[in-house]
Amino acid sequence: MTTPLIIFLVLAFFVFMSSFFTVKQQSSVIIERFGKFLSVRNSGLQLKIPVVDRIAGRVNLKIQQLDVIIETKTRDNVFIKMKVSVQFKVIQEKVYEAFYKLEYPHDQITSYVFDVVRAEVPKLKLDDVFERKDDIAVAVKRELNEAMSTYGYDIINTLVTDIDPDIQVKNAMNRINAADREKTAAEFEAESSRIRIVAKAKAEAESKRLQGQGIADQRREIARGLVESVEVLNNVGINSQEASALIVVTQHYDTLQAIGADANSNLILLPNSPQAGSDMLNNMVASFTASNQVGEMMKKTHKKVEKTKPIQPQSGYQDDIQNDPQQ
Repeated sequence: MTTPLIIFLVLAFFVFMSSFFTVKQQSSVIIERFGKFLSVRNSGLQLKIPVVDRIAGRVNLKIQQLDVIIETKTRDNVFIKMKVSVQFKVIQEKVYEAFYKLEYPHDQITSYVFDVVRAEVPKLKLDDVFERKDDIAVAVKRELNEAMSTYGYDIINTLVTDIDPDIQVKNAMNRINAADREKTAAEFEAESSRIRIVAKAKAEAESKRLQGQGIADQRREIARGLVESVEVLNNVGINSQEASALIVVTQHYDTLQAIGADANSNLILLPNSPQAGSDMLNNMVASFTASNQVGEMMKKTHKKVEKTKPIQPQSGYQDDIQNDPQQ
């Protein structure tokens, strides 16, 4: 076999092998013949005419993501940076449009995202941007779907993944949030103090009430005991005045005994002379006697005034006397 024949066979083998090509899963291949679109080949082993047909390009059918960072300002003149993530893919039935109608799809998507965001965000205040970021994402997706479907692209989802205000604005927002939380904490502390004060006041009021009730019960029992003591003394021939004086003197000596029983007591009871009890008894008996005499005199005076008071005639009888001179 001659050398030219060998060279020809090798070239023929390589030309034959170049007729076959493979297409990966989730991708498509554009075939052109003499520069003109011929067909779209999907995944698997494919065949083309060597030299005549060529692979013009490959189109990825997987879901892709494009992150777009936009700087814009809000209605209250705060400049922010927003990161919008666009998830999209090429529609398998529209591979021709995606390959031939649009050369730079990323740039096209970025332009639409800029246009929608800079139209929506200036309508909102900074706080509303954070609260309504989902509405902004929906608006971006709606606009992109209307525009990119013509070029064979399907917008799967759009997400506002980051909202970054200026550092000074963030610091101010943090201070406002901290001040608001401190205010809330102060309100809770004040309410807690108020509850403690009210509870303490109620407890003290209840304690005073119970203490007063106890004192009243104590005095009631003391009075009942005194009544019983007076009745016992009356039964042995001692009148009420003398019995009261005797009870007071007895309590006086009981008090002295209680004071003397405590070795560390600093209390001094005046007067504390030996004749103090006798003097107290005599003074009380004299005061009771004097009060009885004053009461008797007042009763007698009242009776005399009632006896000397003239009897007023009835008005009808006086008129009859004046009208009848014979009477």
